[in-house]
Amino acid sequence: MAVKIVLPGAVMTVQDGGRYGYQEAGVQVSGAMDQMAFRNANYLVGNEETEAVLEVTLFGGTLEFTEDTITAITGADMEPVVDGDPVEMNCPLLIRKGQILTLGMTRQGCRTYLAFAGGIDVPLVMGSRSTNLKCAFGGYGGRALKAGDVLKLGKPKLSFDRVKKRRTKGIETEKIIEVRAVPGPQQEYFTEAGEKAFYSGTYTITDQSDRMGYRLRGPLVESKNGTDIISDAIPLGAVQIPPSGQPIVLLADRQTTGGYAKIAVVCSFDIPKLVQGRPGDKVRFLKTDVKTAQKLYRKQER
Repeated sequence: MAVKIVLPGAVMTVQDGGRYGYQEAGVQVSGAMDQMAFRNANYLVGNEETEAVLEVTLFGGTLEFTEDTITAITGADMEPVVDGDPVEMNCPLLIRKGQILTLGMTRQGCRTYLAFAGGIDVPLVMGSRSTNLKCAFGGYGGRALKAGDVLKLGKPKLSFDRVKKRRTKGIETEKIIEVRAVPGPQQEYFTEAGEKAFYSGTYTITDQSDRMGYRLRGPLVESKNGTDIISDAIPLGAVQIPPSGQPIVLLADRQTTGGYAKIAVVCSFDIPKLVQGRPGDKVRFLKTDVKTAQKLYRKQER
């Protein structure tokens, strides 16, 4: 079984749950940006939740199916059509041999996920099939997909009859994306006015945003004596404040260490809605504590 890329999207890569256990060697985690949409897509087609999928950013592209394939589309709405007919998202689809799936521009959100029953069969690199674009390894030759690429698929675990009634929720878009954040490890580096500006201000996602991190523009975050630190580890969602005073939220392809103070860390359960934000979208940070964040995380995972 295989899927052929007829026309690639703006950035179309193979991603899975991420490459863990190698950060001490400087290897980024990578993996799907929106882990919720990623896991939902795999659930819909009967895969293990960590199987490799396609992540498509902003613009979809065109795929041709060489065999009957159980497929699911989650995340951003790219108005999918099969042979010219609109199809639903967030449910299993049985796409027949020779049919063409076309994805357009996102109507809402930023990233779309395509899962195929059996998963995408690319080599494991350090325990993961995720594409690391910065280091050019993993996924399909360590790069974004191009026209003519053919993705081999694994063997499906479940038949279409077994999964056809499955459904998941679509993404929810907000006029202002509100994300909860716990205090960062260098919170004391910032003045009271700086912290107040960070949590009360509204920021704009700039066009200098990618899988490594989102650069934001908005109220300056004032520090006491600068934000340079001895480099330390960077968790997912860390909010660094460089000398400019403008926040950077570090994401899937983030560097493993960094030398700027971190005022906050975005809670993992709010990362999915943040990474569905596009350049120009607005973001606001809501302060919470670790105990509350843990309760909210457990509630989501039930």
